[in-house]
Amino acid sequence: MIATVTLNPAVDKTYTCTGILPGQVNRMDSAKNLAGGKGINVAKVLRQYGYPVRTLGFLGGYSGKLIEDYTVSIGAESLFTKVAGETRCSVNILSQDGYVTELLEPGPQISREELSRFMRDFEKGISDCRLVALSGSVPESVPGGIYSDLIRWAKVKGKKVLLDTSGVFLKEGVTQAPFMVKPNLKELEFLTDRRLRELDEVMEAALLVHGWGIPHVLVSMGEKGIVYVREGEILRVRTPRVRALNTVGCGDSVVAAFAMGYLQEMDAEALLRYCAGLSAANASTLENGVIPAELAKRLAEEAQVEYLTPGAY
Repeated sequence: MIATVTLNPAVDKTYTCTGILPGQVNRMDSAKNLAGGKGINVAKVLRQYGYPVRTLGFLGGYSGKLIEDYTVSIGAESLFTKVAGETRCSVNILSQDGYVTELLEPGPQISREELSRFMRDFEKGISDCRLVALSGSVPESVPGGIYSDLIRWAKVKGKKVLLDTSGVFLKEGVTQAPFMVKPNLKELEFLTDRRLRELDEVMEAALLVHGWGIPHVLVSMGEKGIVYVREGEILRVRTPRVRALNTVGCGDSVVAAFAMGYLQEMDAEALLRYCAGLSAANASTLENGVIPAELAKRLAEEAQVEYLTPGAY
């Protein structure tokens, strides 16, 4: 069993259009409402590949009901903590010029009593899980140390934690040395307080984070691939180009692929190919977290993996 935690889930409203003109009326070509949030996307990918998943987090109101109904419909267990506030909506506008515009609501207010109930649900929900994935943003009313608290508690229970978040929640979370952390370039810059322009700089920053006691560090770099540090090794993968329709969920696909690859005991190179294949395949579809399996397999096979040496670039 794998637990996914989404503290700030959302109903993703995905629109397509020719282009966006600020300050003017913009008519959309299509609209679709989807259950979203980074941890929800991780759960979607895991369920597509048949892995048992338990979903946790905060849900409230009509939007929350839509998300819970969806998670149950894909075969995931729902152990969400119900709150009085309304679960947020996020708007993703995909225009034909290649730009993706996101409008993100802040999320509901979480009371102390609701937070206490979630902590009890979390303790119960991870009891039989090998991996716990903590993903995404956090409602403003939740303390900044929430992820570090969850990581500490999960490690006490012998669970391996995968962390994918940003800002203060990332900085606080890594202090508890999760099993894996997956920053993008901007998040790695924030985490290490460095500007990262060259590959050598990215490698050195990833090694620094690895040195904090984090066994697996994956840095997602968009079209430039993924840098992976483990046991002192540094690998980089680049995948063949795909026509990207929607890049939302690519990082979540990496987290899901890492979880599956780890449970399958893949070696570093195979695991990294798997991560790259699923991430690139995700970008080829309009619905985030939906993986064309055959395309993902082909992209993983075609992905180019190289072992890197600091100072060589």
